[in-house]
Amino acid sequence: MDNNFNNLSLVQLILKWKWHIIIITVAAALCGAIFSSSTFITPLYKSEAIAYPANTSPYSEESRTEQMLEIMNSRSIKDSIINKYDLWTDYKINKDDKAAFAYMYNEYKSKIKISKTTYEAVSVVVLDKDPVVACNIANDILYFYEEKVRDLHHEKEAEVVVMFENQLIEKQRVIDSLKSRMSEIGTTYGVTDLGNQSREATRSLLSGSSKANELMENLGLYGAELAELNTKLAAEANTFVAIKCDYERELRFLNGYMSYTNVISEPYPADKKSYPVRWVVVALCGMSAMLLSIIAIFIIENRKRFVGESK
Repeated sequence: MDNNFNNLSLVQLILKWKWHIIIITVAAALCGAIFSSSTFITPLYKSEAIAYPANTSPYSEESRTEQMLEIMNSRSIKDSIINKYDLWTDYKINKDDKAAFAYMYNEYKSKIKISKTTYEAVSVVVLDKDPVVACNIANDILYFYEEKVRDLHHEKEAEVVVMFENQLIEKQRVIDSLKSRMSEIGTTYGVTDLGNQSREATRSLLSGSSKANELMENLGLYGAELAELNTKLAAEANTFVAIKCDYERELRFLNGYMSYTNVISEPYPADKKSYPVRWVVVALCGMSAMLLSIIAIFIIENRKRFVGESK
């Protein structure tokens, strides 16, 4: 009963002051409409790009999407965007201020949001007073990401290419050394082919050739070494070919051009502002004014009642 009575009293109170409440609510809504106009609040236009990472591999346990987020949010890309579009002027931040960079990065974070979507893509949302600039910033974040990843990959690929080049030089040195020793054995001692020369030397001995004894002696002294040199040379040649294949593959990666994003949704200049949303501002102003006026009226009425009861 008390609740019903209190509710009834509140309704009677609102009805009693209804014109005051209506006037205050309408006035507040009109003020919201006026102060949310472009005269008082600079309208902002939104441009969004959605992309997946491509041709990358994570450095640790992070996913490729998380790696893309880290790079896009890196200071180097932020500074590139800030300098290219002179956001110091656009955001009206004084470079000489002691906390200039803190203000800049806070403003950057509020105007440029890079986040992961539900389906592991990366969303780049840019707000700016110029719709074309917002679109261009979104595009350039993707561009600077590509350049950053390309620089990182090229730096590592260059290191790998140099490593393979050094390996090839070393293998070629070993191969040349083996060939030189084999040539020396062949030229000095006449031992060039262990199998064929052994058969020929045996036939020569049987036919009474005077040079057969010398050849057989040289085959005995240097034949095993020549066989070992041939085995080593074949192994080194196979290794050289394998390293050269790896080297040529890394060289293609170093000199080739690869894209590191798959853009699913291209950014475009918006034809309608995204901020502020005037109807939301008007509604909030009207509702807030109405609620505050009811509270104020309730306090006034109860104060009158308490004053009357005290007398």
